[in-house]
Amino acid sequence: MSKRKLSRQQRWRIEKVQAERARRSEQRDIQDSQKLAAGEYGPEQPGRVTAHFGRTLDVHGDGDPVRCHLRANLEGLVTGDRVVWRAAEDSSGNVVDGVVVARSERANVLERPDARGQLKPVAANIDQILIVFAVEPAPHPNLIDRYLVAAEATGIAPVLVLNKIDLLPEGGGELSALLRRYETLGYSVVTSTTAREDGLEALHACLAKRTSVFVGQSGVGKSSLIGRLLPDEELRIGALSKDSRKGTHTTTTARLYDLPSAEKAELIDSPGIREFGLVHLDEQQVAEGFIEFRDLLGRCRFRDCRHRQEPGCALLEAVECGNVHPERFASYRRIVESLNET
Repeated sequence: MSKRKLSRQQRWRIEKVQAERARRSEQRDIQDSQKLAAGEYGPEQPGRVTAHFGRTLDVHGDGDPVRCHLRANLEGLVTGDRVVWRAAEDSSGNVVDGVVVARSERANVLERPDARGQLKPVAANIDQILIVFAVEPAPHPNLIDRYLVAAEATGIAPVLVLNKIDLLPEGGGELSALLRRYETLGYSVVTSTTAREDGLEALHACLAKRTSVFVGQSGVGKSSLIGRLLPDEELRIGALSKDSRKGTHTTTTARLYDLPSAEKAELIDSPGIREFGLVHLDEQQVAEGFIEFRDLLGRCRFRDCRHRQEPGCALLEAVECGNVHPERFASYRRIVESLNET
């Protein structure tokens, strides 16, 4: 995709805005350095970023989250980062704000491409990615596969969550077969509904002692689930459009919450997205994202096999023998073709 050319006036405006932001950031950093030198901030302490707002962060330490400023040399912090920060107190000893002075090493980071195809970090230090889909809007296996490939690329364990199971037809219908297909591959599958009191028991058990992030198509009920998991939080819940039955985006920034109903559980609510782009991956990485392909890769007759119609292709033979589901292989082909279209 070719980049849109900017006019001279547009470039001037962008440069002016960036220069002003840099100036304000430098001034703030100087002020923070002066306060640190003057002893206006307390001792260093560990914390966790619970929300990110440009140059400010909400950091959770021993007490309530504190709004902190970000040192100029600490670009790129995201929700879930473990940091070192120092608090400022008023004359009564109450913490009024703070400054983040360092970031601890990350165990992992979840990234997704933006509109320009550039990777943008969303959250860090995650134990599992909960891929939420629902009976309505109808789930598309290819979209689920895209999430799974993205999760496999990060090395973060994915869990499939089928929500709104109260809307399932008797016997489960086609969705039950779809779930069994993923379970056969070894993926964890959890079902949930907010329509019953006991509808989140399996989800509670899945979340215990882990830091999780919800991803999924808009309208699948992520905010509704979090509203039940966090009854004291005020969350905006988007209503499904009566015409398209597609959801509206309601979450504007990733936030980390402690779950009172699950033991030592943390949940990151990320912005809703309709499609998870994979333009940052190549064909080999996509193939490796299909876990049933991994033992077959490298076994084709030709080293440069692209798994289309080449003779001796191990993947095509596996499909013919029933060792790879034809719909999963077709999904893989669609993803690869979409990479070539960008």
